[in-house]
Amino acid sequence: MSARRVVITGIGLVTPIGIGTDPFWKRLVDGVSGARRVTVFDPSFNDVQIAAEIPDFDPGQWLEYKDVRRFDRVGHLATAASDLALVDSGLDGLDRDEIATVISSGLGGAGTAMTTIRAQMVGKTVSPLFIPMVMANFSASTVAFRHRLGGPSYAPLSACASSADAVGQGYRMVREGHAAAAVVGGAEAPVTPAVLAGFTSMRALSKRNDDPQRAGRPFSADRDGFVLGEGAGILLLEPLDSARTRGAHIYAEVCGYGPVNDIHHVTAPRANGERAAKAMMLAMYQAGVGPAEVGYINAHGTGTQLSDPAETRAVHRAFGEYACTVPISSTKPMTGHMLGATGAVETAICALVLERGQLPPTINYTEPDSECDLDYVPNTARTTRVDVALSNSIAFGGHNVTLALRHVNDSED
Repeated sequence: MSARRVVITGIGLVTPIGIGTDPFWKRLVDGVSGARRVTVFDPSFNDVQIAAEIPDFDPGQWLEYKDVRRFDRVGHLATAASDLALVDSGLDGLDRDEIATVISSGLGGAGTAMTTIRAQMVGKTVSPLFIPMVMANFSASTVAFRHRLGGPSYAPLSACASSADAVGQGYRMVREGHAAAAVVGGAEAPVTPAVLAGFTSMRALSKRNDDPQRAGRPFSADRDGFVLGEGAGILLLEPLDSARTRGAHIYAEVCGYGPVNDIHHVTAPRANGERAAKAMMLAMYQAGVGPAEVGYINAHGTGTQLSDPAETRAVHRAFGEYACTVPISSTKPMTGHMLGATGAVETAICALVLERGQLPPTINYTEPDSECDLDYVPNTARTTRVDVALSNSIAFGGHNVTLALRHVNDSED
């Protein structure tokens, strides 16, 4: 069987700046930040007291009461995002027994793990549901069960690149004929005391507690880390000919997947950007495009001291003379860094850039850094046509993933 072209026909987003594609997109291009003081617990014990929570999210809108109680919050978010994606796309004409489910989570049921440990320490009985609630593959199995998807089902685990790998693995399955379609993405609910304290100890988080919406400042000289976020992004991938036959809306084509490892350090990126550049070059090679054809990069762009210059050097290595002409933005100051869910949400952003012709800004960009010298679409969205976009994910453990997406014209064969 020859390789099939793979397109995105459904998007489901549950994020700190919006639930559903249109509300999310409006706030994204308007440069609205979802960062605020933590409300789900008292953060005063910690130096960092801000995060990007999802306000007013009611799992009871998506799940029966018994399942609200039996699922960790990560399962609530994955369920809602999958429902949105599949309502968006529809599954008419697709064989559910042949649809894969590839949904990741970097930390799994972090909230349940913490509350259970606390309960056990004071002598309470551990729930028999504890293990399934904290498993990293809980979201994948829950979505497969909910929508009766009988194809391969699993959860890639590659830290903050997890859901980018989920998209890439689902793309490969559909492209090579191992699945009729794939529901892919990630969910993460890490806003817990232990996770917040852990990232604080690593000096990865911004400490701008008094000004949370201006806390995340990727590529700016005064950056001091990212804002932790929660959320979920789920996509439906299917062959182009299938999408056209059933009249599905096509957002974009997934046309390249570049996964590599830094083989350098468990938390720090390779400073020269060599392996992150390799991921971009692999994705472009698979897509059959060169640097001059890429019109947008959604950067990993965490706003940490080491990562932003390393990613900038990676772009220079991969794009050469075109590096300073390709627009790049980091959307994490608005969504927060959703860890294992981020790659899928940012893939959706690239698909919407291709469809809608707007580039989201890198907000809070205030001071140029000599080590970060690219076009970061500072502070204000930009309107322009884009035919090819890349999404970068760079994760602890050395994981680097780049996904390439292409605009699909209705007249294309």
